[in-house]
Amino acid sequence: MKISKLRFLALLGLLGLLGLLTGNHGYYGLFGFFGFSVFATIKSDEMLEKNVAKAGLHTFLVTLVGSAIAIAAVTLVQTFEIATAFIAGLFVVQIVGFVVLLNVYEKKGDLMQ
Repeated sequence: MKISKLRFLALLGLLGLLGLLTGNHGYYGLFGFFGFSVFATIKSDEMLEKNVAKAGLHTFLVTLVGSAIAIAAVTLVQTFEIATAFIAGLFVVQIVGFVVLLNVYEKKGDLMQ
């Protein structure tokens, strides 16, 4: 078995250090990516790869719909503050949605065994 490549997402947690350098507290949320370091100890198998693909697909579909709504809202309001809020919100929905869906699919797989 090979080791899961999801562990490399934990490296994005280092971007949280930009909060210390720039003084922008919004970067501290990126420290949450260190949670993906759990996958450093998990061996990758076909079921995990299938669940990652399903969670990624569903997150992608939500992103498509959310992006269309965001573009329509920004076009109607025409302010950069709304655009920034939609982009940040969509990023949070993507990451949280992927993690939640992956956990749901993994738990469902455990129940079937």
